[in-house]
Amino acid sequence: HVQLVESGGGSVQAGGSLRLSCAASYTRTCMAWFRQAPGKEREGVATIDSDDISWYVDSVKDRFTISVDNGKNTVYLQMDSLKPEDTALYYCAATVRPCTLIAREYSGWGQGTQVTVS
Repeated sequence: HVQLVESGGGSVQAGGSLRLSCAASYTRTCMAWFRQAPGKEREGVATIDSDDISWYVDSVKDRFTISVDNGKNTVYLQMDSLKPEDTALYYCAATVRPCTLIAREYSGWGQGTQVTVS
């Protein structure tokens, strides 16, 4: 089973930036970032597939960038122009299936890294 460990979360002021990292035992067909804020369902934030095609939820489009370094088996989420509504626990996820927006389709999950924007 793939092992995923997130890092890079923290507390920043609105307009600031953070770069999240997800160290994986190995990369899979689709790597993704999800987030969950208090009282809200887990939301797909960004995905990247084996063809390096990325997808972003509308609320972060043009502000966040997902990338993968296959040599290091690491997935990144560069977050710029952060807003208070970006505050959430961010999870790295992986699946051997094509990228989807359905959290239950992902078989590998990290324990999350907290992002707080004020």
